[in-house]
Amino acid sequence: MAAPAIDSVLLIAFGGPTAPSEIRPFLDNVTRGRGIPRERLEEVAHHYEAMPGGRSPLNALTEAQAAGLRVRLGGRMPVYVGMRNWHPYLHETLAAMARDGRRRALGVILSAFRCEASWERYMADVTAARSRVPAAPDVVDAPPWFEHPRFLAAVADRVRIALADVPQAEQDHTPLVFTAHSIPRAMAEASPYVADFTAAASAVARRVGHARWLLAYQSRSGAPRDPWLEPDIGETIRDLAKAGERRVLVVPIGFVVDHVEVLHDLDTEARATAAQHGIAYHRAAAVNDHPEFIEMLAELVQQTQEHTEPRRV
Repeated sequence: MAAPAIDSVLLIAFGGPTAPSEIRPFLDNVTRGRGIPRERLEEVAHHYEAMPGGRSPLNALTEAQAAGLRVRLGGRMPVYVGMRNWHPYLHETLAAMARDGRRRALGVILSAFRCEASWERYMADVTAARSRVPAAPDVVDAPPWFEHPRFLAAVADRVRIALADVPQAEQDHTPLVFTAHSIPRAMAEASPYVADFTAAASAVARRVGHARWLLAYQSRSGAPRDPWLEPDIGETIRDLAKAGERRVLVVPIGFVVDHVEVLHDLDTEARATAAQHGIAYHRAAAVNDHPEFIEMLAELVQQTQEHTEPRRV
């Protein structure tokens, strides 16, 4: 017998500060128990302070994705946003859903590639948040979507738009560098993270008919002595320069919105590295609220509505 149909959608994201006064409390929250030196936190705080309004774009962009999905669903189902690390926290959103009488939600983790940090912690946090909220709705996990045709189409379109800024005679030769967040090697070896990343990047390259592409990682945050996934995007750019490349097009396929790690680590640091080594730098936008990505979310809802099973807590 099929389980009851879902009656709402919960988009699950990382979260970010929405005002300058929230930056340091947010960073303390994210790094609690990890022993990150204070000077490193201050450095990252300055990255946030450099953003317009001194806030992360993540929350607004995630809300734009939610708004797009609401429109696509025609108002037939409410769409909520819950964050792991800042307001609206997952427990706050689940409390609002309970007050609204929601009983069964589809939970969509807004992270494409699976590992303990990007999926399992989100699932655990949903479970913990539900335990705090009387009458919290059941949350049904959406399936992995890193190879969903709509996601791939959205990324491919972002690549085509960015390629249009490259002189036509150089477009086929310009290497695409797909990036994802670096994670500890031990975590990667225990997960399909690299396989997910590789499969998605390969599929996008095929869609745009581009033979020259490679993978790189960014935004490493661990202790220098611990092995993390490599090569770093800066190292990749330097290697391309040594090989005589004139241009590079960076594709942040591992990020679904243009938030601080993309805007600073790619548009500031990686761009500066390219300039220092004489390479013209181009970057594709993240999918953000691209119509194809919104359509993917809608299809996940539609595919789950008729046959769902609750995740046991």
